Amino acid sequence: MTAAKPDVLIIGAGVIGLSCALALARAGRSVTVLDRGGIGAGASHGNCGTITPSHALPLAQPGVIAQGLRWLLKPDAPLRIAPTLDPSRIAWLARFALNCTYAQVERVAPAKAAILNRSRDLIEAFIRDEAIDCDFGADGELQVFRTRQALDAASVELDVLRAHGVSVDAWDGARVEHDEPALKPGVVGGLYWPNDAHIRPDRYVAELAARAHAAGVTIREQTAVTGFDRSGDRIHTVHACSERIAARDVVLAGGAWSPLIARDLGLCIPIQPGKGYSITYVRPQRAPRRPLVLAEPRVCVTTWAAGYRLGSTMEFAGYDETLNRVRLDALVRGASEFLHEPVGPERVEEWWGWRPMTYDDLPIIGASTRIHGLWLATGHGMLGMSMSNATAELLAAQMLGHEAFIDPRPYLPARFAV
Repeated sequence: MTAAKPDVLIIGAGVIGLSCALALARAGRSVTVLDRGGIGAGASHGNCGTITPSHALPLAQPGVIAQGLRWLLKPDAPLRIAPTLDPSRIAWLARFALNCTYAQVERVAPAKAAILNRSRDLIEAFIRDEAIDCDFGADGELQVFRTRQALDAASVELDVLRAHGVSVDAWDGARVEHDEPALKPGVVGGLYWPNDAHIRPDRYVAELAARAHAAGVTIREQTAVTGFDRSGDRIHTVHACSERIAARDVVLAGGAWSPLIARDLGLCIPIQPGKGYSITYVRPQRAPRRPLVLAEPRVCVTTWAAGYRLGSTMEFAGYDETLNRVRLDALVRGASEFLHEPVGPERVEEWWGWRPMTYDDLPIIGASTRIHGLWLATGHGMLGMSMSNATAELLAAQMLGHEAFIDPRPYLPARFAV
């Protein structure tokens, strides 16, 4: 059976796919979105909901590999690389290691800063103009340190970030503890990122889906893409369950699933799933006033009006679907080092999700160089929420032939020959 033909078929109903769908629908394109699960059921669901221009530096930096090697035998370390014989993961890790240079930091940081800063402005305007109910807060983020060594190491990077428009203030320990009474004594200092913000991600995605639906977007959940029919270098139809769906353009926004979907097209997208974890609680009495990053254990803490979440960690273990208790416990243990009330009175949810990690830590946004009519919007790593609105703006500009607000070249699929 062949379904009605939309202008654009988007694979993936996470924050990236839905943002692109809304932008294209409001530009006059007819759009259908398919997702193997539910709306925002992947990495868009259980993340900490922070909008972070502060994260403009790439994950691949000098010293990361040495640190990762030191953590290899520590199962609760913030970064875990599981032993593997998988050639694709080994190749990805080798390329990641080659990107851990100062030259790559200088190349990647301005591109990440550009898309993060633009998206930060677009997200706040969207939430304000559309009256989005998502517990939005624009009171910044505070990175907290309990050792001078960690603070000094982080402070080395500040001039690079400021050079690319990322605001940051250095606070001494006394100011941090006065500003944030939820913290235990013993803080040596902090970095305050005034332009960071936060949302409740599940509510934001639900509201985004509602706006897309109101704009005429068809969203089909529990509809996995199982294959493609091609005519030369163009996709003729997309197989989804028992249907074959034709579209003028196809957008692959499948997050960590993107490389698996693309294999049927003969494309090798260099994305590895980086598993993150979170625990959601009923809000404790002594909750932090704003999002915190607890530097040494690398735990993110986000408080909402009716909720509280501990999250983070990075685990490269392929498409492993187990909930690793050791890594969940590490979140609580890390929070306990810093906070008077590290957990809430009731645990609501334990969660894991795969982040789509590229080895250069830049997203992939734009037209495929090999398949005519195929567009990619994937590879956003830990920053899908943060980059979502600028990604949609950038992809829509390219698809519609408009001038983009930011330079699209650093994110193009051509850099990976896909």
